[in-house]
Amino acid sequence: MASLGLWLARRTHGTGGGRAFGYAGGQAAMMFGFAFVCAVETVALSVLLADWPVLHAVVLVLDVYTVVFVVALHAASVVRPHVLGGGVLRVRQAVRVDVRIPLERIASVRRELRMTHERADGELDVAVGSRTTVTVELAEPVAHVTFFGRRREVRVVRFHADDADGLVRALARPVPL
Repeated sequence: MASLGLWLARRTHGTGGGRAFGYAGGQAAMMFGFAFVCAVETVALSVLLADWPVLHAVVLVLDVYTVVFVVALHAASVVRPHVLGGGVLRVRQAVRVDVRIPLERIASVRRELRMTHERADGELDVAVGSRTTVTVELAEPVAHVTFFGRRREVRVVRFHADDADGLVRALARPVPL
């Protein structure tokens, strides 16, 4: 919910002086479509439960919370973009993924559209809308700590960026520290 407040204030989280690369555009239509369906459900259940005021009130509160929650999920992706700066590429996905890749560990970077992702040891796929557009191969592994604290080493990171070409170009040339 804090992301919703940041989104309304048009602020970002953790970008500092770095260059931000968004990824939420790939999921925006789906998230707002889902929020619209939840809003329609709220109205329909309101009509159906009009004769039971207590149940109506409980379901109304839950339905409104669901709509706000879906919009907040999208806001979390908007306010936490990938960040390039300070000698680090920070790959993020809302509050679930936050991997810091030192630029000196990047062996190669390329624009690569992938729609299917098989789970493999040493690889991290941060897909948005079931696709990734940038592949970063590392000379040395970096640690990825999952949302629940499990640690794993990764050598290949695939993720989506709305401006994948711009991100690949920015990584191809030296970035001032």
